[in-house]
Amino acid sequence: MVNLEWYRTFKYIYKTGTLTGAADTLYISQPGVSLHLSSLENYVGYKLFDRTSRKMIPTEKGKVLYNFITDALSKLEEAEKNFQRSTEKNTPTISIGMCFETFQITLEPYLATFPFNVIIQFGEYPEMVENLDKGILDLIITPQMIVKNNIDYQAFSSETIVLIGGNETDSESFDTLKKLSDMGEIELWLKQQRWYGTTGDMEHLRRFWQLNFNKHADFRPNYIVPNLNSIVRCLSNSSGLAVIPDFLCKTELESGKIKLLWEGKTPLKNTLYFANKKKTIYSDEIQLIKETFMKIM
Repeated sequence: MVNLEWYRTFKYIYKTGTLTGAADTLYISQPGVSLHLSSLENYVGYKLFDRTSRKMIPTEKGKVLYNFITDALSKLEEAEKNFQRSTEKNTPTISIGMCFETFQITLEPYLATFPFNVIIQFGEYPEMVENLDKGILDLIITPQMIVKNNIDYQAFSSETIVLIGGNETDSESFDTLKKLSDMGEIELWLKQQRWYGTTGDMEHLRRFWQLNFNKHADFRPNYIVPNLNSIVRCLSNSSGLAVIPDFLCKTELESGKIKLLWEGKTPLKNTLYFANKKKTIYSDEIQLIKETFMKIM
């Protein structure tokens, strides 16, 4: 008989590309991952991955199997999260969607203060809106308003996408160029610097560059790190540049660990929204979360 955990393990090998990545995601040992995979391959009768020194490459049969099972497994995982037995009787569980960096800067220190259970989920904003609409999430924090008939949006704060530098970055010549409003020389100076970016997401840099120079940024960052908070830590008391939302580096700017170099000739601002379903049985819990956010932001 097939074990559903074999399929779960297969899914995360496929998504992470390595046995180690799957093991870290599932909190099991790498030998356990290998055992699950070999058991599944024996069960289906096909080789599902080609092994290389660095990556597990799915075979054609592996791709077909993944496409068959991924939606069903995702639904099972959501059911597991939302219907698992609570440690406290009749304690509501609120599922909140937001980006990883927002959670770390805002809600993470306050989780233990809530008198209810909380599940935090990360993902792309359109996907979070869909999950909110389906009832998988109860509340999301988003800079994007995607209109749905049964979803309410409430603006509660804003962010400005800014150019920052480590406090050891020599920016005197850049300050002079800004006073002269020489956009050609400003662009040239910026492209000569060392840049930080995040894995697979250059949205802030792309929009900032398009708004200020009316063109795409034709370079890649020198250092790619996991998330925006990693960038702030890397730049603190160091040198280099990055484009990030201002609220993610407020503390470091105030302490002088990094410095604000430029908001651009036209500041790039995003409105931040709470989004929740118009009809919910968790209105009191959601309101408490909103009030906590507004105190922080």
